[in-house]
Amino acid sequence: MILPDPMTPYPLPGIRRVGFLKPLVDNPLIEAGEYTYYDDPEGPETFEKNVLYHFDFIGDRLVIGRFCAIAWKATFVMNGGNHRTDGISTFPFPIFGGGWSGRHDGETNFPHKGDTIIGHDVWLGHDCLVMPGVAIGHGAVIAARAVVTEDVPPYAVAAGNPARIIRRRFSDADVETLLQAAWWDWPVAKITEHLPLIVGGDVASLAAVA
Repeated sequence: MILPDPMTPYPLPGIRRVGFLKPLVDNPLIEAGEYTYYDDPEGPETFEKNVLYHFDFIGDRLVIGRFCAIAWKATFVMNGGNHRTDGISTFPFPIFGGGWSGRHDGETNFPHKGDTIIGHDVWLGHDCLVMPGVAIGHGAVIAARAVVTEDVPPYAVAAGNPARIIRRRFSDADVETLLQAAWWDWPVAKITEHLPLIVGGDVASLAAVA
């Protein structure tokens, strides 16, 4: 049996708008897990254009797990887009240098909310926006055009602006079981063998083969 190769940029024959991100992303500050794909009419190689304000000197990372589905126009705002709000003006005077820099202590202490972490098996809907430092849990679903400003727990569905949890995909007990099973970490041959369970709804049966 021939299995999909996660290092194949365009895994669908004759279709160039869908691609596995792992072989397409070369920015060391962006990590995309195996089999995670991005869909874009202009080609999945444009993905990094949707990672905004991602400056090397800041060093924050975008980490995306395995088996994620990322829809067209899903966008990530990184910490380089943050402005200070503790003063009267939010204008970033010091970054333009000249007489605007070196005027006060801590002038470049712009807010930094940490890395942006997307778990495994996450579906990011069309035109959603993920803000800096957000963590989205395994198995979560982010609705189209949602603006995610806070962490989203595993197997939750978030929608709206700002995004709010509109439902849980499974009970708390089942979520704990699924997190322990962690099917996304299995060898791909085992995943293939048990695909009917992975795409089905019987949590106990999946856990039994974990």
